Amino acid sequence: MTVKKAEAESAIRALCHDWAKERGIRPDPNGDPLAFHPSFSAFTQWMREKGYGHYLNFRSTMGAEYDAEMWFDQEFKQTWRR
Repeated sequence: MTVKKAEAESAIRALCHDWAKERGIRPDPNGDPLAFHPSFSAFTQWMREKGYGHYLNFRSTMGAEYDAEMWFDQEFKQTWRR
């Protein structure tokens, strides 16, 4: 099943926070971004286990996983790692 990129982006951004809440993942209380490393691969594994893997199947110039990881990094303010 292929979804539209905009639909995938909206779902993935929301699912980032559902995943973090379920796993008890929180930013560093001291605000240190270097101490906070959420795992994109753990997130995508969770998505597939929960039945959301189809949101990783959309057309993209750079590739669906690349875009999904970028949205993940943006949601968790981790773009400094790119």
